[in-house]
Amino acid sequence: MKIAFFSDIHANLPALESFFKDVETEQVDAIYCLGDLVGYNVWPNEVVETIRKRHIPTIMGNHDEALLKPAVKEDKPSNKGLTRTLITESNRKYLINLPRHLNLCFQTNNKPFNVLMTHGSMKAINDYMVVDYPEQDVLDMMHAQQADVLLCGHTHKPFHRVIKNNKTFKHVINIGSVGKPKDGDARLCYAIVTLNQDTASNSEILDVTFKRVTYDVEKAAKAVEDSDFDNAFADALRIAK
Repeated sequence: MKIAFFSDIHANLPALESFFKDVETEQVDAIYCLGDLVGYNVWPNEVVETIRKRHIPTIMGNHDEALLKPAVKEDKPSNKGLTRTLITESNRKYLINLPRHLNLCFQTNNKPFNVLMTHGSMKAINDYMVVDYPEQDVLDMMHAQQADVLLCGHTHKPFHRVIKNNKTFKHVINIGSVGKPKDGDARLCYAIVTLNQDTASNSEILDVTFKRVTYDVEKAAKAVEDSDFDNAFADALRIAK
């Protein structure tokens, strides 16, 4: 089974449109979104409505979660405050009712193989699952959820980490960011994971591909500069930091 995972769109509609155009060429069997649909740009409603229209299973990110908090009066509009003024009530209700985790349970060669999706980590929605996250902490989280694969976003920096666990292997996959990469590569990033009947019997091997796709970065950056959002967000898109 070939599955695409994407995350951290952050209201960047040009990036999301390029993602869908590219993923359609991959002929994947399923698509999942790991949250943070909004924040930092002017298209939160268009992004949310695109994902809702396509009925893509989605979990909550920390920027989506922020819409749970009551609106406050701000002397200088913040990123989250501006997002709240832009988002429709229907789309806000959609975001604040998203699940925080999703599990996929497979049976390969009569053995269970479990894939767990979270935004930050199982500790917190805004926890940074970096490539050198303490190994035992990762294993403890995965053991508690009986997970063989942990997929996450939030850091905007993709990696695939394999951890030996007795006679088996655990996989941590950070899928990067579609709308706000922070690894010095301004192209959008998403991950394709392929599972087959050999996966459970040889769990060291997991087919993971990170797709990098160009999109109209300047259009997204100019939209920020023409809005009340901080111009620093536009610069961040251009240099992917």
